[in-house]
Amino acid sequence: MHTVSVLSLKGGVGKTTVVLGLASAALRRGVRTLVIDLDPQCNATSTLEPEESKASIYDVLQDPSEENLEQAIRPSRWGDGIDVLSGSEDAELLNHPDPNESRLHRLKDALRTLRDMYDEFPYDLVLLDCPPSLGQLTRSALVAADRALLVTEPTMFAVAGVQRAFEAVQNERESNNADLQPLGVVVNRVRPRSHEHQFRIEELRDIFGPLVMPVALPDRLAVQQAQGACMPIHEWGTPGAREVALAFNLLLARIQRISRSRRRAVHHDFDDDEIQEAVDA
Repeated sequence: MHTVSVLSLKGGVGKTTVVLGLASAALRRGVRTLVIDLDPQCNATSTLEPEESKASIYDVLQDPSEENLEQAIRPSRWGDGIDVLSGSEDAELLNHPDPNESRLHRLKDALRTLRDMYDEFPYDLVLLDCPPSLGQLTRSALVAADRALLVTEPTMFAVAGVQRAFEAVQNERESNNADLQPLGVVVNRVRPRSHEHQFRIEELRDIFGPLVMPVALPDRLAVQQAQGACMPIHEWGTPGAREVALAFNLLLARIQRISRSRRRAVHHDFDDDEIQEAVDA
């Protein structure tokens, strides 16, 4: 199982879009996935439309018991293979700016409890959708994850936000989770003809070097359309949607490959086999 926290410390860069795109790619590839919605805005939960639950992430973080996990996790309406640990607006009440160690480890404890509930764990991938702030919710995700995927847009303020997020990952790695590794930086909403976007991407490569993912996610209206219809991007069917879906296929394949290693991620261009595998999916 790979546990990936998806984060940025700037709002509006498409962090939840990346979570949903990866979930869509995972559904297409048959990778059983659990999406844990830690963002009090609950956009991932709204789009995935899980069955009604009696509990939520708020209850699980209060008490990571088997009963709360069983009541909070429900199948999504996207299809068999994508489950959701539902978000809650009340989770903001738990987003303490300086949580103690017990609070920070509750999500990790919940995942450990979830593993113990099954003879064979039912998920290949766990995606943690974090809020754009560095309180208990995001830090809990970093304590619980083995990899952190940083999301940014090719703009000046977003680049600054992803730098702060990277520092947060490094701090949590040194203080609470020695197993945590940065998975990489993915650039979202890219317009290839924009000189500003190309400048910012080069700036990111100067800052993060081989941590910058070789695939950038294009800025396409189909993403908003699919989310508005609560559908996987792979099922939207327009040329723009197919372009974005291919990018998410490549991103998922790279995540799976890198997550199998405990070494620091180093991203090179995709080879022919990776590209063909993504196209076939």
